[in-house]
Order: sequence, then C-alpha cells, then structure tokens
Amino acid sequence: MHRLVISTIGTSLLTNQVKDRIDPKDWNSRLNETANYTHEYIEQYEKDVLKIILKLKERAEKQLFDEETDITEIRNISAELNGIYGLYAENLDLGISDTHILIATDTAQGEIAAKLIESFLKNQGINNTISLIQPELSLASTTVFTESMAKLIPAMQDTIQKYKDDKHQICLNLVGGFKALQGYFNTIGMFYADEIIYVFEGANNQVIKIPKLPISIDTERVEQYKVQLAMMAVGEIPAFWEEAKKVPKEWVLIIDKEMTLSTWGQLIWSQCKDILLSKNLLDYSNIGKLDYTDNFKEDYKNTLDTQEKIHLQERIARSAYILSTNNDGISALKNDDIVRLRRYQGTDIDHINITAQTRRVSCKVAAGGRLSLRYYGTHEYIYKREGIKK
Repeated sequence: MHRLVISTIGTSLLTNQVKDRIDPKDWNSRLNETANYTHEYIEQYEKDVLKIILKLKERAEKQLFDEETDITEIRNISAELNGIYGLYAENLDLGISDTHILIATDTAQGEIAAKLIESFLKNQGINNTISLIQPELSLASTTVFTESMAKLIPAMQDTIQKYKDDKHQICLNLVGGFKALQGYFNTIGMFYADEIIYVFEGANNQVIKIPKLPISIDTERVEQYKVQLAMMAVGEIPAFWEEAKKVPKEWVLIIDKEMTLSTWGQLIWSQCKDILLSKNLLDYSNIGKLDYTDNFKEDYKNTLDTQEKIHLQERIARSAYILSTNNDGISALKNDDIVRLRRYQGTDIDHINITAQTRRVSCKVAAGGRLSLRYYGTHEYIYKREGIKK
C-alpha cells in the first residue's frame, strides 16, 4: 500500500551544522533570536543572521549530497530524515512510490530546512515530495500561530481525505518540527493518521509507531451547537450574536468582531458533521434568516440517501450563512457561484442549486430578506409541485 507521509519540519538540519569549536559563540543565540523571522525580514534587517543561515545551508548541502556521508550521519543531522529513514528501515527505495508533504513554518530557517530535505528526498528517488510553507505559520505570537493553523487544518483534512480515498496509508512523521507544531499535528494524527511515528533517541534510533487511536467525539454534546458550527464551517459569523456566544470558547477563534472555527472546532465538526447533517434539518429560524415549509420538510424526510442529505444540509448552511452575514443577503445569494439563486421565468418562485444537473430547492423571498424553502427534488418534480410551465 502506498503512503502519504506528512512530516513537521524544524531547524535541526541547520542548527546541527554549528561547530562550537570554530564558529563564533553567538551563532546559536542569534539563530534562536531570529527563529521566527521570515526570509524577507532577515534579508532586510538581520544581514548578519542571513550570512550564518547561508553558511549552515552550504554545510548541510555538502553533508546531504556527499556520497561518502553514511545513513547514520544523515540521521544524526536531521530529525526529520531520522524519522523517514526509520520509517523505511533505512532503505529509502521502499518509499519511491510514496508521497511526502513537509510542513514548515513561514520562517527563513524553516523554509530553507524544508527545501533542503525536499531536494534530498527527490535526489534519493522520492519524487512525490512537496514542501508546504504555510503563510504566517510562525511562533512569533500565539494569536498569529493559532490563526494560521486554523487556515491550514481544512486544507490538510481535504488532502488527507483525498489520499485515503485513493487507498493510501496516512503516516505522520513527528520526529522533527517545533513542539507547538508537533502538538497540533499529534492531535490531527489521532483523528486521521493510520500511524504516528517518533524516534526513540537512544541506541540505534529505534522508530516508535503509534497506531490510530479509537477516539470518538461526544456527538450529543456537539449537537446543541450544530447550527452555529455548520455556519462557521462556511465562514466567519458575528461574535456578538447571542447564539454564537453559546459555543464553547475552545472551539472558536475570534478575530476582531468575527468568530470562526478554531483548529479544535474544525476537528470536532469534521468528526460529527456527517452524523448531525444526516439527521433532522438544522433550524436556522433564529440565526439564519431561513425557514422551511412543511412540504420541504416532507421532501427531506423522504430523501433516503445519507450523502444526499448531508450535501443538501451543507448547501442550506451556506445559504443561511450568506443571508445572515450580508446586508443584502438575497443579492449575495444571487452572486454566489455555488448557490446561484435564480428566478423561474414568469413566476415569483426562485431556486437554488444543490447538484447542478439533478437537484434543486425551490424557494420564495419573504419579508425582511428571509428565504422560505418550499420543495426539494429533481427539476421535473419542482416544476410539477410549483405548477410551473416550461
């Protein structure tokens, strides 16, 4: 089975190149002081550090690509490669068909280390290697780091699911990287990875593989916040909304006056959403300017396919979000490339797309910019129930 290997990247490949006996004593301290600085900042304001980094990069390249450098030496200079060599029992040929994603901070040291490891793995025949340098993923402040992680997690979830669907084994290599980054990915791994690998840094650098843990979320606890979470899965909602204030603080990220899902909120929602969205219709009457007719409720009840129900509820959540977060929600629905609210010619009936070619929801605009969902089904079904002539 092919693997998707996700490695968190730190700076050990560079810092291990510092030679205490011959290098100036302040090199380590200068590297630590500027560890969270971007390449652009260091290039402009910390030119002495840039010279240090480039010198260490040159040393690392010489070691990595020198044919006389043995595997033990490579494992000793890079925590990340230590984990990867351990994963393949020191035979990288076993990983030629695997895909590697290297997660690095948006810093000069992190980016250079990731690019060096990427080049090395490709030189060893593992060509499906990608360095992912997440913008603003820096440890300069808790707020910046948390906000950046909240943006990174959905992309990682989508990527992991794509490879799972393609029958890949998911492996997280957390031997290297900053502790904060490792902490987040360790939690992600508990939900999504088939195994997480560390290295026991004693004799022989023995690999420790932790299998996926049988973690389950208390769906009943999450259910009471399902409307807010479904809307925040689309975008930011006003933090001053009374319903928004009810969501546990650990699940949300507040930026200025807006609230969205935090990293933990995203993980929790991703684990529960299919269960919650395949049950009863979410009630947006108090928060989302969106209502259902009895006919619509009956159409939903008669929908037997679970995935179809989930997809319908996700589209409804998007509609509710757009209606409630725009001054003119109806116009915003018309301009949205996914929902595309449109009027049936010669009627006062609108519709929104669920699946472009097969399913629609008919609706009417009500007072105060509310939207009333009337029927759900095929084009022919909507025409018949609404009495629309083609």
